[in-house]
Amino acid sequence: MKIELLDTTLRDGEQTSGVSFASQEKLSILRLLLEELHVDRVEVASARVSSGEFETLKRIGAWAGLHNQLDKVEVLGFIDKGASLNWIHEAGCKVINLLCKGSLKHVTEQLRKTPEQHLQEIKEEIGLADSMGITVNIYLEDWSNGMLHSPDYVWFLMDGLKNQPIKRFMLPDTLGILSPDLTKTFCSKMLQAYPNLQFDFHAHNDYDLAVANVMAAVSAGINGIHVTVNGLGERAGNAPLTSVVAVLHDQLKVKTSIREDKLASVSKIVESYSGIRIPANEPVIGDNVFTQCAGIHADGDVKSNLYFNDLLPERFGRTREYALGKTSGKASLLKNLEALGIELDEHAMRLVTERIVELGDKKELVTQEDLPYIISDVLKQDAGEQHVRIRNYSLSLAQGLKPVATVLLEIKGESYQETSQGDGQYDAFMKSLRKIYRSLNRPLPLLTDYAVTIPPGGRTDAFVQTVITWSYNDKAFRTAGLDADQTEAAIKATVKMLNIIENWD
Repeated sequence: MKIELLDTTLRDGEQTSGVSFASQEKLSILRLLLEELHVDRVEVASARVSSGEFETLKRIGAWAGLHNQLDKVEVLGFIDKGASLNWIHEAGCKVINLLCKGSLKHVTEQLRKTPEQHLQEIKEEIGLADSMGITVNIYLEDWSNGMLHSPDYVWFLMDGLKNQPIKRFMLPDTLGILSPDLTKTFCSKMLQAYPNLQFDFHAHNDYDLAVANVMAAVSAGINGIHVTVNGLGERAGNAPLTSVVAVLHDQLKVKTSIREDKLASVSKIVESYSGIRIPANEPVIGDNVFTQCAGIHADGDVKSNLYFNDLLPERFGRTREYALGKTSGKASLLKNLEALGIELDEHAMRLVTERIVELGDKKELVTQEDLPYIISDVLKQDAGEQHVRIRNYSLSLAQGLKPVATVLLEIKGESYQETSQGDGQYDAFMKSLRKIYRSLNRPLPLLTDYAVTIPPGGRTDAFVQTVITWSYNDKAFRTAGLDADQTEAAIKATVKMLNIIENWD
């Protein structure tokens, strides 16, 4: 069995509070979804939203037509006497997802119409679409409430539409009220009553059951599922693409067209465009989900992969990591040392493990890249040779003037000094570094993320931990610095970065 996935990040996902994709971002996401992930269909917009949305849809339609993807591009439209259809047609698209009412309450209280009037208007809209060569899918808005409170209305509407030129009937849990049991029951009833029709299921996550409800719908026999990247959507969002794919492939053993190895990279791009951060514990794509923290887990992995499951990070273009902190043990340390190519005797292992636990108790983040420095500190020797040292620096800040940094840097015994202005003290410091490295015709890594934390309590004398993520020669890595001053903590993290790339080069 193959499940067809419709991604509605660009339509329903854009209804996330505070999210608005620029025209070029929409086109970029569309291309990633279709060309990188191989999503079957993409819902890209709502009709008649704005003139800007119309121009974006024209760009999408032109690109999709040029790449033979136009039948995969769908637009939400309304029963408005052909206004949505004309808008979609003029933009160069040819599939409408027509929004109809799937519950009696919506018909009588929102539209103030009878079921018979609503059915007639739907048929008229379908007739117009057919005459324009536009394919029609039908959204039964609030279908879940319809099945709960007005099933006779649902059957009336379906009986009136089952012989119409409708490609798919879409079953939304608009308010996210369903449980897996109800989802399976209601979907089964639809399939039993109309075995020759094509159905999609559209889940919302208000009770954190969207993925479970998708699983139930597919178990019932539904073969079209709606998702969004990173679970974007109104309120608690929609069913997240990554979790749905993992559940379909691993739990239900059904096929999709999705390329798993592209999921993490596309999710990160959508994260940057949307401004909505991916939680660290988000399944499949969160920063922490392939990180073992407990020493006993690392020990089990060393002996026989005892703490692995089918969600292997390599499937998703990621790698397994072993965190270093207060719950770490010898096995976690061994895994990280193995990755670095460092060997320690039993005595050294014990000393380094004790130091890592001590740092973990202070809530300092210990990364794999920190290990050579911790080892050097503990054993009083250079486990990772420090070729780069900051001999001195001066930072100045005055009201009305740009901050200035003067840096005296030593690289393999040679000293270099530069002065620069910046938008902040750390920016001025980095610009001085870049001057030095530019004079040596050497590149510096790109700073891709900068996170600052302090221990709970909010004391003014608390240590500041700065964790910087860098990108260098297509490799991402992090360095951390700890100091009472935020800028100095960032500088310590930067010095670690300089020595790492020096050892790489």
